[in-house]
Amino acid sequence: MPTTFFTMQQHSKTMAFSNVVLFLLILLPCGSKVQSQETSAYPKDQNHQGFETMMTQACQHVDDQTSCLANLQSRLDTWSQQNPISVLKAALENTLNEARLAADSLTKFSTLSVSYREQIAIDDCKELLDFSVSELAWSLAEMNRIRSGVKNSHYEGNLKAWLSAALSNQDTCLEGFEGTDRRLERFVRGSLTQVTQLISNVLSLYTRLHSLPFKPPRNSPNDTSESVDFPEWMTEGDQEIVSASPKGMHVDSVVALDGSGHYRSIAQAVYEAPSYSIRRYIIYVKRGVYHENVDMRKQKTNIMLVGDGIGQTVITGNRNFMQGWTTFRTATVAVSGKGFIARDISFRNTAGPENHQGVALRVDSDQSAFFRCSMEGHQDTLYIQSLRQFYRECSIYGTIDFIFGNGSAVLQNCKLFTGNPLPLQKVTITAQGRKSPDQSTGFIIQDSFVYATRPTYLGRPWKQFSRTVFMNTYMSSMVEPRGWLEWSGNFALGTLWFGEYRNYGPGASLAGRVKWPGYHIIMDASAAGYFTVGRFIDGRSWLPSTGIKFTDGLTN
Repeated sequence: MPTTFFTMQQHSKTMAFSNVVLFLLILLPCGSKVQSQETSAYPKDQNHQGFETMMTQACQHVDDQTSCLANLQSRLDTWSQQNPISVLKAALENTLNEARLAADSLTKFSTLSVSYREQIAIDDCKELLDFSVSELAWSLAEMNRIRSGVKNSHYEGNLKAWLSAALSNQDTCLEGFEGTDRRLERFVRGSLTQVTQLISNVLSLYTRLHSLPFKPPRNSPNDTSESVDFPEWMTEGDQEIVSASPKGMHVDSVVALDGSGHYRSIAQAVYEAPSYSIRRYIIYVKRGVYHENVDMRKQKTNIMLVGDGIGQTVITGNRNFMQGWTTFRTATVAVSGKGFIARDISFRNTAGPENHQGVALRVDSDQSAFFRCSMEGHQDTLYIQSLRQFYRECSIYGTIDFIFGNGSAVLQNCKLFTGNPLPLQKVTITAQGRKSPDQSTGFIIQDSFVYATRPTYLGRPWKQFSRTVFMNTYMSSMVEPRGWLEWSGNFALGTLWFGEYRNYGPGASLAGRVKWPGYHIIMDASAAGYFTVGRFIDGRSWLPSTGIKFTDGLTN
């Protein structure tokens, strides 16, 4: 019988942390709250031994462990109480400092680049390290709120999402050197090794700490209610405009090709939008085909793009790998600022299969949502690069790995269409890039439709702990009986987590599915409930209503 999700999770806890968990089980009484962990009634020598173990784990596999431990201890010495939260906070502070140093060190590599692709890869790395610094800083601020007693039932989802993203950014940086002689990559890799390991250690410590019984209560996995909650960052006015028609809503700027708006270019409208906005800034893009590349940097927060409908408002480009771009930079539209919403727009990359990677939409935006949009391309159409994302009633077109990345995403009531690949190529829908069992990332396709017109695989494991689940989804007859495809030989077949739950249609038969250790036929609602909007991306705390109700749990 296939192993259920919860059994898998138990086995994924490595023995390397058993002593940390044992210490925490002694130190932390069952039922206690996170904010009460600042004190302990246990003897100082017992605590000291446990703290030393935690600090050792925080610095494991780091080249200069003596320096790492000294940095941690110097931070702990300033506090009157030593406890697990304090050790974790010190490790996070140390990691943030190392990330800043690594980001600064990248500047020197710009002068060493000898090709256009190398220079773009270095620029990618600078931006991605900047993402990591921000995500670690957000995590540290959240830890400070926890230590000060601020109540937030969603802190766990935030920290896991941000630390998971920070861990993956360095890999994305290095992947940009594909197509080069790798000379410069080796130098960059050396600068990133320590910070990547430190982030991995912090994420592992945090995961072990929060595997204990003081986790905040969760909603029942069998909860099938629908939610119309709005995210905390939305005002009452935002709630009214989310489902309004463009002609009836208040918009901040209008883009129109015919000159009837404030701008003719979407990129210009985004550039002149306020930075770090705490209110919703709405850009209405009138019908038309906009030939441009739009890059919404991380400072462009809380932007909403509203179009006139799929196929009516189209943003299109043709950047691709064969032109010398990194995959990261091929995106027609790239979104990094928090709280982005798009509605009634088509994102398109027309590079074609012969040009390999060509991204239509790349998303690094936490708590972002897409409603009634289409993403159209061939290889690597939708790049769910990092953080929490939600897609409702969207159409995604592609051929190879056309939904890929390492974000935490739920696609609900979406339609997936396969195109024609080159000869000898195989059509694969997903390539999820989870690199650590501690990351909260994965792709969930729920209540959706796979309209495969050529032999199609549901996914393949891009990274060691790739995670993808299809639930209550229709599958056409062209879905291969095996369902899933290997990446390379036996790579990740025992560590990936691919699952299916109550899918239907001629391609949904489970009889011929792969027999990999990491493939799971999910049999019960309690296991499937983990992969729903309310639990997997903590949707109740932030997900905007887009004019219709979103399904918070399972539909049946």
